[in-house]
Parts: sequence; C-alpha cells; structure tokens
Amino acid sequence: MNLIVANDYADLSRVAAERIAAAVARKPDAAIVLATGNTPMGAYAELARMQRAGAFDATHIRPFQLDAYLGIPFDDERALYGWLERAFLRPLGIARERVVMLPDGAPDPEAACRAYDAAVDAAGGFDLAVLGLGPNGHLGFNEPPSPADAPTRRVILTEASLNSNGPYWGGRDRVPREAITCGMRHLLAARETLLLVSGAHKREILRATLYGPVTSDVPASLLRLAGKVTVIADAAACGRDDPTWRC
Repeated sequence: MNLIVANDYADLSRVAAERIAAAVARKPDAAIVLATGNTPMGAYAELARMQRAGAFDATHIRPFQLDAYLGIPFDDERALYGWLERAFLRPLGIARERVVMLPDGAPDPEAACRAYDAAVDAAGGFDLAVLGLGPNGHLGFNEPPSPADAPTRRVILTEASLNSNGPYWGGRDRVPREAITCGMRHLLAARETLLLVSGAHKREILRATLYGPVTSDVPASLLRLAGKVTVIADAAACGRDDPTWRC
C-alpha cells in the first residue's frame, strides 16, 4: 500500500485525477468502479476540466456504480446513481447505457446483485477502483464486519453510516436504511485502487486502516492484502497539525 499525502483537498483532487487519467491512458476501455460521496467530487471535476482541455478521454471507459440505496425511486434526489450521473457521467459525456448499475428500486435486489457480479466477471474484474473511506472503515456500503470474500449484496446500514449520510439528505431520518453494494471480493481484486481520504474527521479511521489490525471489522484495512493500492490523503486527514500522530 502506497501513501500520498496531499497538501489540501484541491491537491488531493488533482493527484487523484492524474492517477485516474493515467490508468485510462494505459487502458482506454478500463472497467472502473466509482464512489460517490464528497471526497471524489473534486477529482471528477478535475477530470472534466482535463477532458475539455484535451488531456483526458473518457470515450471508451466502462463505469460501474459502487453502491445504491434501496427502496427509493430512480429519480429521487437521494439516488446514488443520480449523484454519479451529475458528478461524473454527464460532465464527461458518458451515456447511461455504458454504465453497469446497481438499481435503487430493483424489485429483486438479490437477482440484481447476481447480475452485477456476472457483469464484473465478464469485464475481467475492475481495472481501477476509486473509493472513499467511510467513518467506520466501510468501502462502498460494505459495513463492518465485511469479510474479504463478501459478494455484491443487500445490506442494512449501520448507525455510523446513517449519521454520516444524514447531512447529505437533510437529516438522518431521510436516509434509507438498506442498500446494495459491490462486494469486497471484487474491490480487493481490482488491479489498481485509489482510496481518497479528506478531512480531520477521517483521521482516526485512516490510522486504523493504515496501521491497525487487518480485520473485517475495519473493511478498508483489508486493502493491505490487495495488490496495487494507493491512499491519497490530505494534510488534515493525515494529522499534519497533530503532534501526536502523522501518516
């Protein structure tokens, strides 16, 4: 696991975008699973800027949705696919038909998860995983405990996830209690992974991810068993202002 300490969030976003662009340059039709949440938004905006400048081409990439809430309409403002579309797909001119989705309103979530796993396998696995770090160490909605072989599946969100997602949607009570998520099996098998971490509130869970026990109780710590993993964390997350601990 390689660690890059960025000066600030803008620097983190630039470095992450450059890494994503380099992966696509090596394989233009790369299969990429993409997180939503606040942290990767700057990188996605930087990729759109690079594409406008002719320095990036998203024409052939194969995007995969990382996770989705269950039980809300497709056009609900909370739908994570809509967030991905607004932040990544639309700015880069990627048609919906090219995306492997985890449908929020799937009538049979288990069948949708099996179809998603089959699509990942058919793609030969992920060439790149772009992930954020949850407050309890989750990746996607792989809530603790999530073993390394966990498949894509239906999950019940933990209290930590409900609390952390509440501000996005105007209150904890508006957060759906269930979700479906790409499983750890696929995420850990990605040929390259970028874990993006921003803010002082992620400091303790980043410490556990990097240096604590490798355990399903902190799913992100399992990345230390994976192949090519780069953690890009800003100075606040790394405790540059904390004399007791730094990355």
